[in-house]
Amino acid sequence: MDLTLPPFEPHPLLRNGHAMTIAAAFAPRRFDIRAPEARRFQVERDSWLLGHCHWQPGKRKDAPVLVLVHGLEGSSDSNYMRGIAEKAFHCGFHVVRLNQRNCGRSEALTPTLYNSGMSADYRAVFEELSNGDGFEQIFFAGYSMGGNLVAKMAGEFSSAVPRALRGVCAVCPALDLAACADALERKENYFYQRHFVSGLMKRYARKHKLFPERYQLNGLGLVRTVREFDDVITAPQFGYRNAQDYYEHASAERVAEQICAPLLMITAQDDPFVPYSSFVRARISDNPAIRFIAPQHGGHCGFISKHGGAERFWAEQRIVDFCQAQAAA
Repeated sequence: MDLTLPPFEPHPLLRNGHAMTIAAAFAPRRFDIRAPEARRFQVERDSWLLGHCHWQPGKRKDAPVLVLVHGLEGSSDSNYMRGIAEKAFHCGFHVVRLNQRNCGRSEALTPTLYNSGMSADYRAVFEELSNGDGFEQIFFAGYSMGGNLVAKMAGEFSSAVPRALRGVCAVCPALDLAACADALERKENYFYQRHFVSGLMKRYARKHKLFPERYQLNGLGLVRTVREFDDVITAPQFGYRNAQDYYEHASAERVAEQICAPLLMITAQDDPFVPYSSFVRARISDNPAIRFIAPQHGGHCGFISKHGGAERFWAEQRIVDFCQAQAAA
């Protein structure tokens, strides 16, 4: 595919990774897109994902579908989810804004927690859209944790890429979960660590109310870091020995070289807690199936451009450009 993507030119006030990250998370935005249809996607016998679907008129089967997956403690309502949805919908895509398990206040739809290795959930969504609904062109895009999940799914397909899976996009994917957990423990990342841990513990408390026999509050101690949460909660809930064992199995890094589906991967070299070194170690740029873009600036899932309009949130527009080109190929 011959697709020229314009380089990222950061907003002049946001050439610092932390400033870019925080601005992207909290900047108020307005969105112009039709109201979605809520839909449950069954991913296991007793588990569903809650999606918000923006169907083109007539729900045409020949129109491409873009499925969006958010990051840790995000939801289908995260700004970047709405931003990509708006851009893609106005370009003729059906768009599905998915909540990961328990997110978007969907804790009652599954007895489990969620984790960064549950790529089978997105294969199940793909199967439902392709085999169940009959869509012939399906794309996935994920941010951060969601980026790891969709990249992992692509790697697990390896060379047996389903015909309907036309492309995958990953923005600042947490390919090496251990490296990300370590980076969060730096002093300068205290704000992010506290935000993630607070959200994870609140979600765990809601699960305890729904499933008190499965989720105990006693004996947890004081969880201060994401790694501690994964050590005492995530790992035992999903049968891993500890957080490190979970990270090794759940990281897309271990299957990155198997990716054969067309994949756009965008990261920033100044991302505060997804180390650029993890992409170098994984030799992402050596895989011909991956279009790898790593500007010096961009923060974590920020990429606020100096340009206005559709280009203001640069990575969102690049996802749409990439998917449009693949759909037309």
